[in-house]
Amino acid sequence: MGKMNLNKGELISLYEHMLLIRYFEEEVQRNMDKKLFHGTTHLCIGQEATAVGVCSVLKQGDKITSTHRGHGHSIAMGADINKMMAELFGKVTGYCKGKGGSLHIADVEYGNLGSNGIVGGGIPIAVGAALTSQMKKTNEVIICFFGDGATNEGSFHEALNIAAIWQLPVVFVCENNEYGMSSPIKKMTNINDLSSRADAYGFPGIAIDGNDLLQVMMQTSRAVERARSGHGPTLIEAKTYRYSGHSKSDQQVYRSTEEVKKHKANDPIKRFENILYQQKMIDYQAISDIKQHTLDEVKAATDFALQSEEPSIDDLLTDVYK
Repeated sequence: MGKMNLNKGELISLYEHMLLIRYFEEEVQRNMDKKLFHGTTHLCIGQEATAVGVCSVLKQGDKITSTHRGHGHSIAMGADINKMMAELFGKVTGYCKGKGGSLHIADVEYGNLGSNGIVGGGIPIAVGAALTSQMKKTNEVIICFFGDGATNEGSFHEALNIAAIWQLPVVFVCENNEYGMSSPIKKMTNINDLSSRADAYGFPGIAIDGNDLLQVMMQTSRAVERARSGHGPTLIEAKTYRYSGHSKSDQQVYRSTEEVKKHKANDPIKRFENILYQQKMIDYQAISDIKQHTLDEVKAATDFALQSEEPSIDDLLTDVYK
């Protein structure tokens, strides 16, 4: 932990952010089960260390592009979970006034250029934002999140090539949770590490344990500084796992309960919690208090969403472009 030069308060804050993502997603799942809102959503339970680890090393002005599984990225960038939940409920108090839903949460003020319902859709956007940073000399770095399935999209290869030849300040972060919808990534590619695809474009690629918060932070910090100093992109493959299905309609017939149980033994939050406890930075009472406070926070977000107004039919075409 010393290499990151983090104090006790900062380490506990990282833990709280991972818990907030986990409990928010579990609350979303409960609300879906109660049929409190329409549409689908894609939960990132199990992937919290990647979102928090990556976003925690960014500076003000840096930006991210996200994916259809983007709630964790939004929260890690400082999003208001009341506005997030209201967006899922389709209320006017949501980030997109209820018109975007789970797949389109964005908060430009906090550097989140938005989730994206298109697989690989955020990758060219990130490269465009990085080109803007380079041309305007703003010294901003762009983080581009995407899943393992996106590495087989044309947008991935074209964007990486452009970023490489122009030495753009972008860090590509592949959250490899082993499945593209129901397809195991091992059946979709013929390589062991997706990060090796960076070799073809002439910039570094590295595979890391995406459930190790401190490793994620350390490797991302190096990649961000490389980008900021004008040396171009890096591809980070964060190997992780999602506990929930691809979306709410996923019956998960493609994997066994034993497989999921095995991966849960490597839970990123529990791993970091154990580190804090072993280093005597936190005790069981403090852990219990943090968990209760976080649960209350996400339940309050649901109350906020339920009490918020429905959009008016008169606003149906407001903010809609054609």
